[in-house]
Amino acid sequence: MNTDAVVSSTGNWRDSRFKRFEAAAMSAVGYRLVAALGATLRWRTDGLEHLDEILRTGRLPVMGFWHGRILPATYYFRRRGIVVITSENFDGEWIAGIIERFGYGTARGSTSRGARKALRQLMRDMRAGRPAGFTLDGPRGPARVAQPGAIWLAKATGNPVLPFHLEANRHWTLNSWDRTQIPKPFAT
Repeated sequence: MNTDAVVSSTGNWRDSRFKRFEAAAMSAVGYRLVAALGATLRWRTDGLEHLDEILRTGRLPVMGFWHGRILPATYYFRRRGIVVITSENFDGEWIAGIIERFGYGTARGSTSRGARKALRQLMRDMRAGRPAGFTLDGPRGPARVAQPGAIWLAKATGNPVLPFHLEANRHWTLNSWDRTQIPKPFAT
């Protein structure tokens, strides 16, 4: 196999038609899988009045949750115009393709590369009336230890942090740094 077809001589995956196609295909399939699973989930909520109160006062939430609950959060908060940070690498590209299909905006960057640029984009998006979302412990952890990005954004914009948690009563737990939970179909 010609390695140039996979990653270009510059080392940038964006220069490879194959990698761009792969990211687009993963996004399309990933979206369908998350949408199909999400449609089976039954939701019980507690505390949504806090979100309603923030919105009623004319402010926007800086929403924060643990990275290990990213899959149900993606489905539950879809089509609300929330902007989230997504890395600029190959994984970030196909992930952005999934979440954009669910109505999220993306600010590209990560804690290790492009964080300031992504936070400036989030500030612009919040000024334009779009809420922000953070995986507080992402993208690399440590698990369930909040990093300062959400607090910094809240302070810079004058908007409150709204922490939330999603937990499926039946789920698979991956052996990953964040112990990602994938809800089982028809879980509550």
